[in-house]
Amino acid sequence: MKEIFFTINESMDGGYEANAVGHSIYTQCNRYEDLHETIRDAIKCHFDTSEMPSLIYLSFVRSEAIAL
Repeated sequence: MKEIFFTINESMDGGYEANAVGHSIYTQCNRYEDLHETIRDAIKCHFDTSEMPSLIYLSFVRSEAIAL
């Protein structure tokens, strides 16, 4: 595997939640500045060194509700 994709959502409690697409990897952090390192740590826990993806894609999802 060469690459892995994550969807990033803003948590209702504040911070960020990251989910890997097609893998059972989930992580969260409080600050945007910590997001990259938190995702890297989660990947290192999930894959062996020989299977480690070399590229990580992040897709930010933003949801809003508005009243009429």
